Amino acid sequence: MKMKVLDKCNAAYGAAVTVLVAVLGPYWYIFAGYLICNVLDWLTGWYKARKQGKESSKTGLNGILKKLGYWVVVLVAFLMPKLFMNLGHDILGLNLDFLMLLGWFTLACLLVNEIRSILENLVECGYNVPSFLVKGLAVTEKLINAETEKIN
Repeated sequence: MKMKVLDKCNAAYGAAVTVLVAVLGPYWYIFAGYLICNVLDWLTGWYKARKQGKESSKTGLNGILKKLGYWVVVLVAFLMPKLFMNLGHDILGLNLDFLMLLGWFTLACLLVNEIRSILENLVECGYNVPSFLVKGLAVTEKLINAETEKIN
């Protein structure tokens, strides 16, 4: 009996991973991690607002809509390079595969921002977050922004 349940769980997990790989590619777990960070940021923001007595359904809805907007940004950041790569390959005869880095760079920037926001919410709620986490993410964001400035 236990083996059948375990087999069903393994089959469900395998099916879920197969679908995720088919839709998001082999690095689906990065997107899943970003989604988890979105949810954690929303939950810690809600907890912070509740603790400060500033809880509002409208503000919570705006936060959710903002997260959905970030997913649109991620979609565009990966769709645009794919379109240009196909244009370069099929029509112009150019290899524009390097443009896919734009999507990964965008996702990395948004991931850093989500993690920083989670930690900031926890700090404002009175949790003792190790300072190296907060400072490390601030340094990471500065490095990413510095690289962006060089490119522009």
